Amino acid sequence: MEGQRCIALIAHDEKKDDMADFARHHQKALAGFRIVATGTTGGRVQEACPGLEVIRLKSGPLGGDQQIGAMIATGEVDMLIFFTDPLTAMPHDVDVKALTRLATVYDIPMALNRATAENLIDFNSAD
Repeated sequence: MEGQRCIALIAHDEKKDDMADFARHHQKALAGFRIVATGTTGGRVQEACPGLEVIRLKSGPLGGDQQIGAMIATGEVDMLIFFTDPLTAMPHDVDVKALTRLATVYDIPMALNRATAENLIDFNSAD
């Protein structure tokens, strides 16, 4: 997997089904990436796509968002797909803001909804 691009997948609770469905529809494209995900999201993606290898980190509220943020800061993550739920209050909202700030600071492609993720994955699989 040396030299393989890395994609990080995160989804808030109300968006986990959408992330699993997104992964199922884009399984072939995702197979070309090293995939890291927060704990529960990673589990849901693995259930939906047993053929994908997903490195599961901690759950978002338990530090998974920060783990992915650290990977962005060290250049280990090339793209972030983070299905956020703007209608539900998040007790770890500061971690979410820090993560999106890091993706912006380090200028990595970031999708916060399915429509943008569809465009991002289609663009990156057309290489």
